[in-house]
Amino acid sequence: MVLSRLALALALALPSVALENGLARTPPMGWMSWERFRCNVDCQADPRNCISEQLFFEMADRLAEDGWRELGYEYINIDDCWSAKQRDAAGQLVPDPKRFPRGIKALADYVHARGLKLGIYGDLGIFTCGGYPGTMLEDVKQDAQTFAAWGVDMLKLDGCYSSAEEQAKGYPEMARALNATGRPIVYSCSWPAYQGGLPPKVNYTILAEICNLWRNYDDIQDSWDSVLSIVDWFFKNQDVLQPAAGPGHWNDPDMLIIGNFGLSYEQSRSQMALWTVMAAPLLMSTDLRTISPSAKEILQNRLMIRINQDPLGIQGRRIVKEKSLIEVFLRPLSQAASALVFFSRRTDMPFHYTTSLAKLHFPEDAVYEVQDVYVGKIIGALKTADNFSVVINPSGVVMWYLRPMALPVQPWYVVRQQAPGEGFHPALL
Repeated sequence: MVLSRLALALALALPSVALENGLARTPPMGWMSWERFRCNVDCQADPRNCISEQLFFEMADRLAEDGWRELGYEYINIDDCWSAKQRDAAGQLVPDPKRFPRGIKALADYVHARGLKLGIYGDLGIFTCGGYPGTMLEDVKQDAQTFAAWGVDMLKLDGCYSSAEEQAKGYPEMARALNATGRPIVYSCSWPAYQGGLPPKVNYTILAEICNLWRNYDDIQDSWDSVLSIVDWFFKNQDVLQPAAGPGHWNDPDMLIIGNFGLSYEQSRSQMALWTVMAAPLLMSTDLRTISPSAKEILQNRLMIRINQDPLGIQGRRIVKEKSLIEVFLRPLSQAASALVFFSRRTDMPFHYTTSLAKLHFPEDAVYEVQDVYVGKIIGALKTADNFSVVINPSGVVMWYLRPMALPVQPWYVVRQQAPGEGFHPALL
């Protein structure tokens, strides 16, 4: 958020128009078209993979029939390049008539009939990033009403081709316009990503009153380097970002690329674990019609999803960064539980990492039942003072779910934000 005089004036007025829509109390889950299918609009040459109603019909079928919906993957999200190149005579956005001949309302009905929800893409600017009609300030109210009339359940509002001043006015205006439709529509903003993602240009306290989730940083690409760049930025800036997340308002590190071409098996497991510990939205962008069994197994891990969807909604933090290129992340969970991720940036061989819960600042005299999230089995009881070792594969993770069996008399409380350099302690709630 830009702290110009205009933005500050708007910010001071925002509590009365805050989103407060009661939605996204846990991170949204579903499927999004962009990373895998981009702006492929050549349905003559590539009918199976172009941005068309058929692609979304087929992905909705897969979510409904292949076990995704029951695990919480409920949104089918259309990204850029869905619309015609011009608005209609009434100034209304319309879908491309050749690629979406039945219209967005019919697609929404199809999605809803399968127990799913439909998301759509817009852009606060003269054009979308792909060059399609954008939403200018004078279009905000009409476009919100159009999306609601179509039965849309989530809006991602991008920010290409708009100024900082237009964004400072337009993003809050869209929140107000969506509320005014009377339809529950989850609101995903790209605003902070266009302002560098950090204070003083971005005020996350105020942003959380406007949007349900927001893109902070660069678009993910189908590569491990891209995943690492996102992880690096999010955890380098965790003191700013971590306190901003919570029920109804989430940091969004972008889509899951598990099941595509750029990640190994170990790297796929790492992305899923790190996104989960970040309390990130789980929006897959892969071809669910051809996804491999191993990728599907990672994405459908029930315990992983339960951790991601923990009702406390506390984003995790990196608590250890070793010279050995091992990093440890912790996310406090409800009922005094915790998730630990041991992550290896090494590229040589499996690494034996030894530590204790005491070294990770868990409370003295506590005992935890430890469950391996990917293997699924209960490892056993672990006292805070006990040393233990985990074997972490190169660019891989070991992830634990710790459930308290015995706790010290004095409870701990979550420290949601601390100054840089201070330790972050896991919490017992």
